[in-house]
Amino acid sequence: MIANTIDEVIEQLEYIIQDSIVEESTLGYFAALYQKVTITVKNKLGTNYFDDDIRMEKLDVIFANRYLTAYANYKEGKPISKSWLSAFTTATQWRPIVLQHLLLGMNAHINLDLGIAAAEITNPNTISDLQADFNKINTILSALVTEVLDDLSQIWPTLIKILKFTNKVDDFLINFSMTVARDGAWTFANALVNQPNVFSKDQAILQRDLDITEFSKTITNHKFSVKMILLAARIGERGNVSDKIKTLL
Repeated sequence: MIANTIDEVIEQLEYIIQDSIVEESTLGYFAALYQKVTITVKNKLGTNYFDDDIRMEKLDVIFANRYLTAYANYKEGKPISKSWLSAFTTATQWRPIVLQHLLLGMNAHINLDLGIAAAEITNPNTISDLQADFNKINTILSALVTEVLDDLSQIWPTLIKILKFTNKVDDFLINFSMTVARDGAWTFANALVNQPNVFSKDQAILQRDLDITEFSKTITNHKFSVKMILLAARIGERGNVSDKIKTLL
């Protein structure tokens, strides 16, 4: 599953998507979203959008490989980070709506993996040079919010109306735009790159993983009234899992 180029990342994501369609696996939801993001990043290369295209592709590949490796290890029953285990385990449950599956994947990947990837390609003297391009990755993610919400409205047309009626839409959009996640990931990347040795870096990653896993509960655990709203949305979703994955492509 290891990718060496951004094209290979897209190919590996396509494999996960097609495998998920065959298996009717909700793991394909995040893979479909992530492929959109990766294709957008690829299309920005060579357009002067990023400050450093070579560095950006390297970041993209290292970042993506953390997800691809976590997915492969999960499928093979090997150990993975707690935050990805939380996201993947939820994929086996019926109740979460598509949006919750996407948020769980974004939570693990942005809040944990992005900071690790950024620290891996920099050092204490060069990490500040990465910040502009780092933020552009998250700008791309945020720009896809409207497109994805449009896709999701095809799956359950009444969801946005329900959320607006119950004043919950802002909470979902704030989480989905991942502004807080971006800032937290950048802070984590700076803390990680400045750790004095491998042991302290590993400890920082373990603690971050625990914190992100705990935060994931805010995506799936809600008070009774919200659970009932989400349950209504889940019941109202159109199509089977493979239909929903195709809608997100």
